[in-house]
Amino acid sequence: MSVAAQFVRQGKKIVAIGRNYSDHIKELNNAKTKEPFFFFKPTTSYLPTGGKVEIPRGIIAHHEVELGLVIGKGGRDISQDAAESHIAGYALAVDMTARNMQDEVKKKGLPWSAVKGFDTFTPIGSFIPKSSVSDAHDLTLSLKINGAIKQNGTTGDMIFRIPRLIEHISSIVTLEEGDLILTGTPSGVGPINPGDIIECALADPTGKVLAELKFTAESRSGGYQFTP
Repeated sequence: MSVAAQFVRQGKKIVAIGRNYSDHIKELNNAKTKEPFFFFKPTTSYLPTGGKVEIPRGIIAHHEVELGLVIGKGGRDISQDAAESHIAGYALAVDMTARNMQDEVKKKGLPWSAVKGFDTFTPIGSFIPKSSVSDAHDLTLSLKINGAIKQNGTTGDMIFRIPRLIEHISSIVTLEEGDLILTGTPSGVGPINPGDIIECALADPTGKVLAELKFTAESRSGGYQFTP
């Protein structure tokens, strides 16, 4: 099996795009960016479906459901025209965010690494071969907490489309086989709490479910404690 198909175990980095859906930008009162911007998440933050997100002490943890791109062929300075050939497949993911900690560090102009990088903060579904997706810009992303829909958006609302994202990232950082690019989240983000059951789905225009992701939340004992 290829490195790309085994990306959770063998991929070297997670590159996450911020502010790529207009409604999500508005709900957090953020400013639009002129070009894509990204941050990194450690691969140690991966949480396979069925696992438990651990919420550190003092943290308000928000869910952000996203379409992930799995890189199959690495490259540097990849053009938009060539971008498609570098994608091996996709994955359904959630970019967990320590929102109250993020608010604090943003005020101080400090990095987001800890905000996004806690262990278990990237719940991830199984690899979806590219052949299973006819149009990555026409998919529905949804997330439910305890059966109630919280996020329900379409990848067609991305501000910067996938070829542009690959072009931009690879102009700065060489992409490698097995890397995951998180493409941004639609509106509806909010907190998860210990005991919650979170269910996510990725569906095509016909309603066919391409991937599902389910996990629960619990309080982390020990480790880091956030104190504003």
